[in-house]
Amino acid sequence: MTAEALDVTHDPSVRSFVASADGHPDFPLQNLPLGVFRPPTSGVARGGVRIGDEILDLAGLAVSGLLSATALEAAHAGSAPALNDLFALGAAHRGALRGEVHRLLRADAPERDTVAALLHPVAGSQLMLPARVGDYTDFYAGIHHARAVGALFRPHEPLPPNYRWLPIGYHGRASSVGVSPAFVHRPRGQLRQPDGTPAYAPSQRLDYELELGVWIGASPVPGQVVPVARAAEHISGFCLLNDWSARDVQSWESQPLGPFLAKSFATTVSPWVVTPEALRPYRTPLERSPDDPEPLDHLRDPADLAAGGLDVELEVAVSSAAMRAAGHEPLVLSTSSTRHLFWTVAQLVAHHASNGLQLWPGDLFGSGTISGPAPGSEGSLLERTRGGTAAVTLPTGEARTFLEDGDEVVLRARAARPGVAPVGFGECRGVVTGPLASGAGGA
Repeated sequence: MTAEALDVTHDPSVRSFVASADGHPDFPLQNLPLGVFRPPTSGVARGGVRIGDEILDLAGLAVSGLLSATALEAAHAGSAPALNDLFALGAAHRGALRGEVHRLLRADAPERDTVAALLHPVAGSQLMLPARVGDYTDFYAGIHHARAVGALFRPHEPLPPNYRWLPIGYHGRASSVGVSPAFVHRPRGQLRQPDGTPAYAPSQRLDYELELGVWIGASPVPGQVVPVARAAEHISGFCLLNDWSARDVQSWESQPLGPFLAKSFATTVSPWVVTPEALRPYRTPLERSPDDPEPLDHLRDPADLAAGGLDVELEVAVSSAAMRAAGHEPLVLSTSSTRHLFWTVAQLVAHHASNGLQLWPGDLFGSGTISGPAPGSEGSLLERTRGGTAAVTLPTGEARTFLEDGDEVVLRARAARPGVAPVGFGECRGVVTGPLASGAGGA
């Protein structure tokens, strides 16, 4: 993925007639993320574009007569209750729609009255999963997380020997993916007891994982590889992703294979798809150590190494039920950045398709937990509490090593730098509820 020129849609001086957009910390005119919503006045879900505290209705825009050619085709595709068809059209259609929507939402737009009638307030609208997830792959691209977790379990060799050579990943359960705000039941599973035998019980080491989600767009030709230089053609946008993890289940079942039931019970994504075009001002070089090996040919592209990274600040906060009852804000446990990813998103796409695998519009990637190198930048409680040995104290005096019932996890992400409008992702929220019934002894 290469650096591309900025255009008028990135100009921070351009204002919108939507009052809540100007100065909005996440959703100014320069962002315009995509999503699916059900407005308060209608039971029909459809695609929309977030602007400030409003949502522009793509179904209404498609029949308004305000669009033409490529943008009109994109709006029709985005009118469905899932964005898969819009994702499938690719970057040219997405860019055309972004340009036309930006023009129509400007403060000086002559069509502003017509466009204003197509806006719905976010408050009262139901935000939906942006796309039908055909497949879900979770990567392990956060090297500081991999090193910290590896040090807990393999002090002699924290990083696997293949880590610096290929993007490690596993296929997750697409049916586990739900949209924020979510309620997550504490999973049951086999837990290893002190005597070495397992017991089937609710997880006692429930954790979050702070990740970047990647929505896949136009499909590559089946059986053909995807060069890194062209991987951007298959990326529709980004979101926040919480890959909930039952660490005690994981440690028992991951012998010898990888995550299974410890991960498949819940994955939560934020509802807005931040497009690659919106994040264009925040491209950055991939950070690598001089002693890291050069990527193999199918993972190496000089332009991607120079500008394929993303500069997005991340945050994870937690609140207990007692904290919320007392009026406390969620406690920020750590801050990190997508700069800490060891692989670019283009490299993830290229490697995933390097064996001829078919990717589909609406497939979802998780980056893997994004932790930083310093204390206070851990992307999971497993790291933050050093495997449960160093509890976090909440404002109410409660202690946490892992999540308890009633705890809420809040992920946030925002890109900001001087001279450029901020681009935010909104929030990814999930509340832990009690365990499901065991099912033991059933017929």
